[in-house]
This record gives sequence, structure tokens and C-alpha cells, in this order.
Amino acid sequence: QVRLLESGGGLVQAGGSLRLSCAASGDTLYRYYMAWWRQVPGKEREIVAGLHFNGQTTSYADSVKGRFTISRDDAKNAVILQMNNLKPEDTAVYYCHARRGLDLHYWGQGTQVTVSS
Repeated sequence: QVRLLESGGGLVQAGGSLRLSCAASGDTLYRYYMAWWRQVPGKEREIVAGLHFNGQTTSYADSVKGRFTISRDDAKNAVILQMNNLKPEDTAVYYCHARRGLDLHYWGQGTQVTVSS
């Protein structure tokens, strides 16, 4: 059983930055495909960024390319989402997700990010 705990959300002005952290317990994250998702009330959850097992291969939603960076800190067993040049449309609850194979999925409880204009 993997437990994921997000932190780092908050209120920031447009153009500002936030750094989200997803700390894991119960297993080591390099065994999982890691991703950050976000959800706005009334809309489906969407994937924002993904990180391969190798810790190097990344993917991003078009809306955040060039502004967000996903990385892994193996020493802390955590995944980081660095968010720069934030926009009001980035406002959402951000969730950490770990996937291994087809059947193992774990979610964090989410952290609120609010970007004011």
C-alpha cells in the first residue's frame, strides 16, 4: 500500500510560482509511473505532467508546457511539480498519482492551488 501526501499548494498572484511536493510512504517511487493531475469543480480530472520510472522521461499537457516541471527526489521518496508563470486558469485541486502496471493506482488527497488575476 502506497500513501501519497501532497503539500505546497496555496494562493499566488498570476505570474508567480509554486512548488508542489508529493511525499510517498509504503514503497519507493522509482517503481511507479508518477503523474500530477488537476481538477476544477464540475470538470473532469486532467493529467498535467507525467514522469517515467527512469526518472528522466517526462510528458506535459500542452497548457503547461514550458511553465511546469515534474521531477523526482529519490532521497526523499517524493515527486515535485515546479509551477512557474502561473495563470488564473491553473486554479484547481492538484493530485499526485502513482501507477504500477494495470492494477495498482494510488492517489493523494489533493492540494488546492489558487491563482489570482
